[in-house]
Amino acid sequence: MAFATRLVNGELMLADCPPLYTPEYAKGCEALGHLMAPPVRPVIIGTGPDAITAGGKYVLWRHEFTYHNPTPIAIDVHDLMPDEELVERVKTVNEFSYNYIGRTLKLNAIAIRSVSKDPKTFAATVKKVAGATSLPLILCALDPSVMEAGLREAKDRRPLIYAAMEGSWKAMADLALANNAPLAVFAPADLTLLRSLVRTLMAYGVHDLVLDPGTFADAGLPATLTSFTSIRSEATRQFDELFGFPILGVPLTVWTGGEISEDVLKWKEAVTASMLMSRYADLLIMHSLDGWVLLPQLIWRFNLYTDPRKPVSVEPGVKTFGRPDRKSPVLITTNYALTFFTVESDIVNLIISEFSLPMSATMSSMTFSSSISHVLLMSPGI
Repeated sequence: MAFATRLVNGELMLADCPPLYTPEYAKGCEALGHLMAPPVRPVIIGTGPDAITAGGKYVLWRHEFTYHNPTPIAIDVHDLMPDEELVERVKTVNEFSYNYIGRTLKLNAIAIRSVSKDPKTFAATVKKVAGATSLPLILCALDPSVMEAGLREAKDRRPLIYAAMEGSWKAMADLALANNAPLAVFAPADLTLLRSLVRTLMAYGVHDLVLDPGTFADAGLPATLTSFTSIRSEATRQFDELFGFPILGVPLTVWTGGEISEDVLKWKEAVTASMLMSRYADLLIMHSLDGWVLLPQLIWRFNLYTDPRKPVSVEPGVKTFGRPDRKSPVLITTNYALTFFTVESDIVNLIISEFSLPMSATMSSMTFSSSISHVLLMSPGI
């Protein structure tokens, strides 16, 4: 009963109960899998510990339950970049990290774009990127022959293939099936065509799909948000299986407009990304690596994907700072994460600042700084 309750609440998954997967319970496990399946299917991109899951949503509005699988953010590179610039950009994505109330926020994937439209050039770039990162890859090429060349250099990496369109769906579907890779379906500003392509691909045997209804910046942004909302509403409210897949947003498209100011473009990309994430984008492809563009997305994603039923908290207990003695004060706070890490930061900064005083500082101040050492955490409401 305890497991079933936590399963219904989304706190545990079926895989957390290994006995369900024994032959004795095979039928029951299959039935539970269908019963508990979210209206928006989860799609895994990549392999190993860095693999990402897009989708897996149960509800339209966050307060109805909770959102699962935070929106992965991919950064683009292209196959005409000089080698040194390419490697440096991939390294920056790998190392991008920000600590926010005790959580490490990171970027999640690399999108490799075919600008040359040459199979050999694209394949060489995919090989370099695959060798420089373990992050999941998104291969972006609309020509199946170019895509095939890139896939040969990303074997066993399970990249997202971008994208199948009206005139190329069969060739792209064959590549997806042959490489056991998820496939993006691209039908810009045409939801009817998008549904038709999804139906055709599912009948063909491709079931790991990602939907791209097109991302249009500036005057086209309202229509983009309407498309995203319509797709997600149909999936979660009408249980439309053809729209029950993760949605891909591409804020990168703001860079294709006529604006020449990079700062304005970065601002537009930041605004577009946050709006798409708020309106059901399950995966984003971005261009800018500036902290002021990316940090708002990472922090907003963190807050959007916290469970509204439970506050963000730290483990209750006694935390020690410095070298406590019998005269050390005890500070009492709740285990709400924002409160704790604010108090912790103040304590650490005080200890550092006191120890950095000149040798003429009074012994009492030195003793005080090294004695602020206990924070007793209590549960919220106590």
